[in-house]
Amino acid sequence: MTPTPQIRLARVEDARPLAACHVACWREAYTGIVPAERLAELTTDLDVRTQRWLDILQSGPRPTWLATAATRVLGFACSGPARDDDMTHLLELYALYVRASEHGSGPADRLVQPAIGAAPAFPWVAAANPRAVSYYERIGFKADGGAKIDHSLGGLREVRMVRP
Repeated sequence: MTPTPQIRLARVEDARPLAACHVACWREAYTGIVPAERLAELTTDLDVRTQRWLDILQSGPRPTWLATAATRVLGFACSGPARDDDMTHLLELYALYVRASEHGSGPADRLVQPAIGAAPAFPWVAAANPRAVSYYERIGFKADGGAKIDHSLGGLREVRMVRP
């Protein structure tokens, strides 16, 4: 565990350390859940993930919040308008990832605040990730019956959790 991380908006120059964090978090969260070959495809090329984050950070309207300690990104969160037609009245939490070494030490809670605050919101959560499901329940989200298959993650089943 590191000292209390700083929470700040991501900048373009954060693309590579953010990509490294994203890859590490995917490996930690999805090993045993996402097919190994697909997970390797998604996490092997740091340059590809860095370019994706550069594109996101340069395009603007969806802020990404970082938890950092020195130059290391410990976690991140981003949110924006709902992409589900039936949920346009809510904010969508697109991503919330924290390195496993920081689980339970507070960065997730501190990232949720600037990303969605107390607003009515929803994330899509891997159904096979009980730690994530439990975390969202602890902060007031409940599964609303929405489910989908994320083919980009090898057929991962996701459930929608809502906080009205």
